[in-house]
Amino acid sequence: MSEPEAGRRAALGDEPGVELGVGIGWRAELDLSIERMPGVDFLEVVAENIKPAHLPESLRLLRARGLPVIPHGVSLGIGGAEPPSPARLAHLAACAEALDSPLVSEHLAFVRGGGLEAGHLLPVPRTRESLRVITENVRQAQDALPVPLALENVAAIFGWPDDELTEAQFLAELVERTGVGLLIDVANLYTNQFNLGLSAVDALDALPLENLAYVHVAGGYEHHGIWHDTHTTSAPQAVLDLLTELCARAKPPGVLLEWDDDYPSDAALESELSRIRAAMSLARESG
Repeated sequence: MSEPEAGRRAALGDEPGVELGVGIGWRAELDLSIERMPGVDFLEVVAENIKPAHLPESLRLLRARGLPVIPHGVSLGIGGAEPPSPARLAHLAACAEALDSPLVSEHLAFVRGGGLEAGHLLPVPRTRESLRVITENVRQAQDALPVPLALENVAAIFGWPDDELTEAQFLAELVERTGVGLLIDVANLYTNQFNLGLSAVDALDALPLENLAYVHVAGGYEHHGIWHDTHTTSAPQAVLDLLTELCARAKPPGVLLEWDDDYPSDAALESELSRIRAAMSLARESG
């Protein structure tokens, strides 16, 4: 490891991630539900949906109660050929400072090129050259942020034909080079298994879970043989089984439920959090 890489890893620290508990993605449509819901330990907010200088009253209230809030970016495009936008990085940094966040998360995804927006979080080509470029992009992002960065694996409906590494190998090498944290979305692992035949358990075995920052859980649906990760339904049991598998390999600092539309009742959301806790407990009982 080079001296700059060693310094960057030391700055992030080699200790386990911040203990977060079980949380839920904050959405304006769920503000009152989350405020009155018992058992929520932390929150995640889509960074592009807030203004750091004018935080929503609900987030201010929940922060005052002591709940950690993690800004979660969706548009940085750190997996692209171009360096990450200084303006987008500045916004993520400002969100982290305004919320006194323990970390920032984003997607390891390709979202734009040549000034054109893809409109989706697309998988990156997993080649050595792509790894070189993304490593530099991650370093630039880390240097611009006041807190550690965690990157999320994305859901895919296709794979690039010239991939040289598996997703787990790519993430492991990226972690080795940069010390970046991992936000592992078990629903996305399930999506890639369903759509591309990529074993989710094999991925868990190969991922550097010692750099785990937290975990996502979400639901979706199958349509014409394709699994769509929509965050609009209850998580299928297969996704929770993967959470149990992950917890059997490492203790996640936090596990967060994502729900982005077709919002259910408070009772349904509380039930989902209970299912998450039960899946985590299964790993402890069998350990």
